[in-house]
Amino acid sequence: MTGSVVVGFDGSPESLAAAEWAAREAQRRGLPLRILQAWPLPKRDVVGSDESYRHVRSQLAAREAALRALAPGVEVSSATESAAPAEALEAAAGSASVLVLGSRGLSTVRGFLVGSVSQEVLRRAACPVVLVRAGEEEPDGPVTVGLDLAHPADPVLAFAFEAAALRSAPLRVVHVWSPPAGSEHMSYGAIGGLEGEVSGDERADLSEALESWRARHPEVAVTADLVRGRPAVELVDAAATARLLVVGRRSHHRPLRHHHLGPVAHAAIHHVHCPVAVVPYG
Repeated sequence: MTGSVVVGFDGSPESLAAAEWAAREAQRRGLPLRILQAWPLPKRDVVGSDESYRHVRSQLAAREAALRALAPGVEVSSATESAAPAEALEAAAGSASVLVLGSRGLSTVRGFLVGSVSQEVLRRAACPVVLVRAGEEEPDGPVTVGLDLAHPADPVLAFAFEAAALRSAPLRVVHVWSPPAGSEHMSYGAIGGLEGEVSGDERADLSEALESWRARHPEVAVTADLVRGRPAVELVDAAATARLLVVGRRSHHRPLRHHHLGPVAHAAIHHVHCPVAVVPYG
């Protein structure tokens, strides 16, 4: 493994939870941990600026010490960036293995990120971004990953299998499918036969998509579930017992201002209680 685990920090309860999660993840991965605090620091000749800077550095030093005690053996460092949070995080994500951010809870990401900045970083970061809820204990359930067979994504499956292996946890792969358009106008008997045929094909494709990954990670117990419904809704439901939810975000190879999360990732970061990893691919 290369790079480092980077966590956004501002002293809030959300960023404290993210930092602790990030320290444990760095320990699992055998990577250094970098604590990053970004805010446009005042010019040094402004009254009170030196005191503010010393307070920030003291806070970061205390957090470094606490995280070293939490995750022995992890190389921990910290830095302040006199830049806008989104700018600093995107730059850090360029060389990181994982970027970790704190989330207040349902429907809002705050603390290190405010408002639209959170969406911006999630849409544009070059590495996987993990959102961690404050006040939520990591359960003992499976790592759960949403797989879209129409757009299979090796980076998403690679992250999910690795996460499960590092935690000695089972992996649940969820693919959500819908009947073909127009089938609602068919007779019940015809619909039943058609759906059975379609679901059989989907199950075969799902098994094929996972075959090589099972071979690469024989230590991971894998459950593959085929669920009928709307992907965003069904994946949020599937994450109810997960310890980590992994979803993909297409990169599209287009100008950054046009990047978007997609409905599944958007639903996950707003409505799932466990940590959520958004993995770029494509």
